[in-house]
Amino acid sequence: MHMADGLISGTVGGVMAAASVAIIAYSIKRIKSDDKTIPMMGVMGAFVFAMQMINFTIPGTGSSGHIVGGTLLAATLGVYPAIIVTACVLIIQCLLFADGGLLALGCNIFNMSVPFVVMYTLIFKPILKNGVTSSKLTIASILSVVLGLQLSAFGVVLETTASGITALPFLPFVLAMQPIHFVIGIVEGVITAAVLIFVYKMRPEILEDKEVMSVKVLAVTIALLAVLIGGGLSMFASGYPDGLEWSMEKVAGTTELEGSSAIHETMAEAQKSTAFMPDYNSKIAGIVGGALTLLLAVAIGFAISFFSKKRTA
Repeated sequence: MHMADGLISGTVGGVMAAASVAIIAYSIKRIKSDDKTIPMMGVMGAFVFAMQMINFTIPGTGSSGHIVGGTLLAATLGVYPAIIVTACVLIIQCLLFADGGLLALGCNIFNMSVPFVVMYTLIFKPILKNGVTSSKLTIASILSVVLGLQLSAFGVVLETTASGITALPFLPFVLAMQPIHFVIGIVEGVITAAVLIFVYKMRPEILEDKEVMSVKVLAVTIALLAVLIGGGLSMFASGYPDGLEWSMEKVAGTTELEGSSAIHETMAEAQKSTAFMPDYNSKIAGIVGGALTLLLAVAIGFAISFFSKKRTA
């Protein structure tokens, strides 16, 4: 789902970057960061980073998928922290691992956060309004993830079509993107449900919108899982192209499209200068990326908390 720079024009990249900055700024203004939320922002960011490294095969298609994590983050942290943490994950992936284009970073942040927090608000929360059960969590997770991923995939198609620089016509591209991401969404929905049921068993108040007295045990557990997944299980990820690359190959015959304009070349050179582990070319890439995501999310959380307390004082 990570868009490369070759899919979009400089204009579309600039517009989506501005939109994402505005959404992040609004989220920072609305977020209620405290000593309980901050560590969870960090460990959930590390966990989602690690989980995104595991591509699972979609049988019979020659394609693979990975979780986006937007619904999972919104359910455990809230809408505004979820947007911030998603941005942290994508910034680390883009700048340090060259995963997703620098010009397309605004598109990726928007596509992988906004549709999911919208579906969380419209679908997930209403289903759990009258009480949380494992069956309700499963239904809410699958529905909100599937619909969120459908919107996200459609956003990729619209941004690519609006750019008009690739051999990816709207109708063939959308007919390839939507079905494969529907299947990927079902798998992610099941994974999201399993994680949320686990969280609910440990700290039910997190999903019941009650005051959380302590998240230390849960935070440590999720952090350890992030290390296990990023440091070990990620090495068994599927080698098949993901849903976006698979769709591109079906329509244009290639999984890689490169832009030739000056802005594309400038962004490519800038990304090369920051990406010290391009394409995760190290056995410890998952651990390093997860740790850096955790630090970035926690740093932002503390900064928000500090300035919020300062304004109050």
